[in-house]
Amino acid sequence: MSTRTTQGILPYQQIAQLIAQGAIHADIPIEDRQIQPASLDLRLGRKAYRLISSFLPELSEITSRLNVLDFYQSDLVMYEMDLTDGAILEKGHVYLVPLLERVTLPKAIRARTNPKSTTGRLDVFTRVVTDLNTGFDEIRAGYSGPLYLEIVPRSFAIKVKTGYSLNQIRFVRGDATMSDRSLQTLHTREPLLYHNLPANPAMGSRDLRTDRGLFLRIDLKGDDRDSSPIIGYRAKKNSHVIDLSKIGHYAALDFWEPLYRHRQNSLLLEPEEFYILASKERIRVPAGYAAEMVAFEAACGELRTHYAGFFDPGFGYGHGELHGTQVVLEVRPHDVPFLIHDGQTFFKVVYDRMLARPSQLYGTALGSSYQRQGLTLSKHFKV
Repeated sequence: MSTRTTQGILPYQQIAQLIAQGAIHADIPIEDRQIQPASLDLRLGRKAYRLISSFLPELSEITSRLNVLDFYQSDLVMYEMDLTDGAILEKGHVYLVPLLERVTLPKAIRARTNPKSTTGRLDVFTRVVTDLNTGFDEIRAGYSGPLYLEIVPRSFAIKVKTGYSLNQIRFVRGDATMSDRSLQTLHTREPLLYHNLPANPAMGSRDLRTDRGLFLRIDLKGDDRDSSPIIGYRAKKNSHVIDLSKIGHYAALDFWEPLYRHRQNSLLLEPEEFYILASKERIRVPAGYAAEMVAFEAACGELRTHYAGFFDPGFGYGHGELHGTQVVLEVRPHDVPFLIHDGQTFFKVVYDRMLARPSQLYGTALGSSYQRQGLTLSKHFKV
């Protein structure tokens, strides 16, 4: 692709320009480490509000719902919490946190948000809310105002603190999404999918399945070289608090039940259980592109197949030397048990064009945690 286009995702250097111009600003200065190749990490503010329920502020500004003298008179807020020294968010409860960052978007720039990979793998359901909006995670072009993060820990209680990042924001100009024909053409030049095999061959163009994105499958077979491979993990019902500042600290078996390959290469997903699984293919995001995992309802039935969906330029690609990285899936069935089989179509990835090649790519130089991942839990666990 050409180095510049008029429609696409804003890259690292243009996000830095937005910050320098004051289009993204915060009382506590934004740090360079927050800027990613195609997104910006957002930070928790000083307070959290325990809510009675989720809500959408279509008819009023959010601050008017939070600033009340007596929370008992509120139909939304139960109490507030100070996050400056850290606080515990209990599982199953709904919290709203004003973020440190505010935006004053140009009229031609809109934004969308997504949980960070680590957030999704801990089964922490999050979404960004903005004033006078009818939906979550979508920020209209030209929006000027605060950002709020709704947080619902589902499997584990978590300890958070002012400045922690649970979500990220991506800035978009125009229609950035690639057509299926463009994906096919790109794949012939820069393979996007590889088979997850020892020889790691690129997937043939005839095997590439597209319909407004690339379809990928679930891996329930694991490594053939292992007689009893782990093909996933299921979250335990009762466990300790996870402090998000502690990396490589927790024993995985205290929080997760390993799932081993079934003789029929299948897995029965139980309602309202949380699973970590992996893709059959290895995905690659070349430097001039970004990607996002999206729901595929027809294949998934009553499933939520992911929380965290952004893939930055360079994921599974590096500087062209990598042959893809497995996608880790956060899966939560609803309502009924659901049987899945190895190789079943399970999710879809949409590719977007970048406005320009990012000056930084996804990888260890930026502190990226999952560049060479297989079936991997969040970075807080030691396996």
